[in-house]
Amino acid sequence: MSDYTKIYTGNSMLTQRIVSELQKMGIEPVVKDESESARLAGFAANIDGDREIHVHNDEVEKAQSIVERILKEE
Repeated sequence: MSDYTKIYTGNSMLTQRIVSELQKMGIEPVVKDESESARLAGFAANIDGDREIHVHNDEVEKAQSIVERILKEE
């Protein structure tokens, strides 16, 4: 079982904003970029695919409230 939970999937611009806000609150997220992983492995991939933000299970509730606030502002 993983110690991390996915809290958001979306485009790179919004992902960067969310990551920045999480870091300001002392949360270090993990960003998964499947298209970048595929590109590095030599496979064709969507140039700007969705990214996933994962946070430690202890920080999920706090992180989700930050994501919800940012999404409401959009």
